Amino acid sequence: MFEDMTFDIVMQRMLRRVNTDVDKREGSIIWDALAPAAVEIQLMYLELETVLNEAFADTATRQYLIKRAAERGLSPKEAGFGEFAAEILPTDIDISNKRFSCGKFNYCAVEKLESGLWRMRCETAGAAPNGTFGVLIPIEYIQGLESARLVELLVPGEDEEDTEVFRARYMASLQSQAFGGNVADYKQKVLALAGVGGVKVYKAADWNGAGTVKLVIQDSSFGVPSSALVDDIQTAVDPIPNSGEGIGIAPIGHQVTVVGVNETELNITADITYADGYDFEALKSLILAEVRDYLSELNKAWMSSGITVFIMQLGARLLNIEGIVDIADIEINGQAQNFVLDRDSIIDISASTFEGEVLG
Repeated sequence: MFEDMTFDIVMQRMLRRVNTDVDKREGSIIWDALAPAAVEIQLMYLELETVLNEAFADTATRQYLIKRAAERGLSPKEAGFGEFAAEILPTDIDISNKRFSCGKFNYCAVEKLESGLWRMRCETAGAAPNGTFGVLIPIEYIQGLESARLVELLVPGEDEEDTEVFRARYMASLQSQAFGGNVADYKQKVLALAGVGGVKVYKAADWNGAGTVKLVIQDSSFGVPSSALVDDIQTAVDPIPNSGEGIGIAPIGHQVTVVGVNETELNITADITYADGYDFEALKSLILAEVRDYLSELNKAWMSSGITVFIMQLGARLLNIEGIVDIADIEINGQAQNFVLDRDSIIDISASTFEGEVLG
């Protein structure tokens, strides 16, 4: 807004207010007297530009976006600690609060899930440890321990919420007012819980009668949540032993059921024409990566729009790969048409295939 207020412009405006019978050339007494003030005024306009940008959520930097969002009771998600299931032998050994290492990360035993199975919390926040599995090494000697292994991710660790993701969440809160257990209220509160990446809310008429609400959730990696994460969210929203009593974040009188999304495998085939010197083997890694990226984007958009795999969009992405000349006869699960998933389903990318090659 103030980008035109340069030193020269400010100086000219100041000099126009000086009588014409005074020498106003550069180096004159009046020019030299006004020049320092013009520099400071130019800097003031630059600061005003910054203040103006920081005053609005769509241009504010993270620091001031957080201040703006705080007025609506919103704050960015902090980095979360991943939780894992570990198999412990012998099954009757007590490892409560014992610390272990696996790779470059450390873990602490926080809860016994069942005989020989413990919940371990990573001591490093963020998503980096999510793919770490294998042998756990005790940091201090544990009498009687035979073996310990990380076998399953229960609650994905999360990085601190990205500024642009938080900005979008703040803007969305302005478009739909959260109040007293309406859909916007459920979405706002559930998405703020650790481990949740997406949620759909179903009213009583679509679920189980008056007073009931159904929540379908994704984990923070936009995949199927573990049963442990579903249980955690159920407890936070509406604990089963006290369902409808308003003990959790759900309003009193709301009996809430939390479930995870389902997964659907896709088998995609296509007739691809290659340029001279290219074939499927040569381009396989690029093709599979492009398909995987497209399907991942669809999974991330599940909450807002559901999932439809569009043949034309898939073909257009593959045509961007150097070496592919044409694509025809794309079929998804044997159908030569856009594939619409059930409203509570996402794509099982790890088990889906393209021309027989597993995407995962």
